[in-house]
Amino acid sequence: MLKRTFLILAVLFGFKTSYSQTIELPKFVLSSVPFDLSITEIPDSIKSVEIVFKSEDQSYIHNLEVYDGEVNANISIEESDTYKVRCNDISVKSKDLKVIPGWFSIVPPLLAILLALILRQVIVSLSIGIFSGVLIYYNFNPLVAFLRFADTLMMDVLIDRDHMFIIVFTLLIGGVVGIISKNGGTAGLAKEITKLANNARNGMIASWLMGVVIFFDDYANSLIIGNMMRPITDRLKISREKLAYIVDSTAAPVASIFIISTWIGYEVGLIDEGLKIIGSDQNAYDMFISSIPYSFYPIAAIFFVFLTSYMQRDFGPMLYAERRARKFGKVANDSIETEPINDKSDELFENENAKWYNGAVPILIILIGTIIGLVYTGIQSIDSQNITDYSIQNIINYSDAYSSLLWSSFTAAVVAIIMSVYQKIIPLHESIAAWEKGIKSMFAAVLILVFAWAISKITSDLKTADYVISLLSDSIDPKLLPSIIFIICAVIGFSTGTSWGTMAIVMPIVIPLTYKVGTDFGLLPDDLQIIMYGVISSVLAGSVFGDHCSPIADTTILSSLASKCNHIDHVRTQLPYALLVGVLSVGLGYLPSAYYGLSPFYSIAAIFVTLIGFLFMFGKKAE
Repeated sequence: MLKRTFLILAVLFGFKTSYSQTIELPKFVLSSVPFDLSITEIPDSIKSVEIVFKSEDQSYIHNLEVYDGEVNANISIEESDTYKVRCNDISVKSKDLKVIPGWFSIVPPLLAILLALILRQVIVSLSIGIFSGVLIYYNFNPLVAFLRFADTLMMDVLIDRDHMFIIVFTLLIGGVVGIISKNGGTAGLAKEITKLANNARNGMIASWLMGVVIFFDDYANSLIIGNMMRPITDRLKISREKLAYIVDSTAAPVASIFIISTWIGYEVGLIDEGLKIIGSDQNAYDMFISSIPYSFYPIAAIFFVFLTSYMQRDFGPMLYAERRARKFGKVANDSIETEPINDKSDELFENENAKWYNGAVPILIILIGTIIGLVYTGIQSIDSQNITDYSIQNIINYSDAYSSLLWSSFTAAVVAIIMSVYQKIIPLHESIAAWEKGIKSMFAAVLILVFAWAISKITSDLKTADYVISLLSDSIDPKLLPSIIFIICAVIGFSTGTSWGTMAIVMPIVIPLTYKVGTDFGLLPDDLQIIMYGVISSVLAGSVFGDHCSPIADTTILSSLASKCNHIDHVRTQLPYALLVGVLSVGLGYLPSAYYGLSPFYSIAAIFVTLIGFLFMFGKKAE
């Protein structure tokens, strides 16, 4: 009563009402997708508040409990509309909330993917997809969307520290490749490798083996192998599409499951976050190690690369590409310029300065230097935080992967220049010119990467992943969770083009979800643990699978650019292979291991045997 009297007097005498509390809401939300609402500084006497969402046609009322003077709730609105939000119990300034249909959030990535497959122009397709997302985000105002596309979204992408590290690292790798190509290092390596890789089969196996050896980072894997092996595979008449597939399928799959890589600290950190939510004291690194045998897709993908290389059997668009290369010597389609192949003479392999160590030393510096950098930054970080655990898992967990890659690639460039000048192969000014030329050759890759990050950011802003996850039913058998989560992560990874982003969004959600569903279902602790291993691995594997299939994924783009393969051709030829391995991973991996408790090693063996049988039945040789 006193409160109302005060308000009336305030209005009569012209006093302005002061609002000590405000409702914190997102810029907009998706229909039927939960969002966060908060109110702070609520008087202690108030134990609950009534929040009203009202539009011209709809009205929703939520009664929310107050804890320690705050309301922090996760609620959803079913119908899309513009709502006036108010609180009936305290003096809170009303706000407007725009609720848009959930399916709007998947329009930008799907539009970009569809146009990329139709137009075969990645930049144009990404630009249109990004603009459609910005248009939705800025309330369908085309002028504002056009301006914010440039001065907000793209700038946010470019000023991101991790993105800048990747851009500089990519350019430096290009510079190293430019130097060792000019001083004969690439040719020397090619000559040594071709002593073993003297035919198409050995050339593909050598490329696969290099992919397994460079296990520490997927970006380094793609850039080094694509650039180094391309002259060799061209000479052996292996299609650029096949090289890009080998590079792509030994990059993220290898880095995601090796116990020392730039991925591990990130993955373990996400797992640890999910375990903390459920109050578990289990070691996140141990959980990761235990889940590796359940990572059916990465393991099977690595094996399938070796299998297709050894058996020399292919199917679908890849078979056409391999036959084109073997019969006509066209290692790439007409949209990619390639040097003519001469079986009798090739300047690349007859360069008298072609010494293998001029190429091997810089590459080894990148390999070993990155590992040393990981150890050094990890120890430095541990020391600064007064931590006493110097185990390998802790060192990698606290390491700075991006700085390590940057240091090693810059050092490799400097050493390559010094080796070139010291041996009087090329003078200093030509070494610098070769370095600059190598950097310029990577500008196209950087440009596409920036646009790929931009569409990833707009999908994050539009809550694309939240919408996909919301489609997961609440009443589900926990034994189906590994398979369903694998598919959901694949869809999110495919739509957003980022495996790391997918893992970051999904992992902290699905670990508590699995624990709750499994507990409510009455699973025994051992059975729940197996399901948890399967769920953790399915997040990692599904993210990699979706990333593999997506034309807007950064590693997919880097693989095609490093191999100098038409990007859409790479996607078309790799997609059937990835889908085959993905389907078998679910059918022979996650389902039997979760439902019947089948050992993951039996599942892996079954997947391997099935892949061999499939190639015998449906695969054909190019020659």
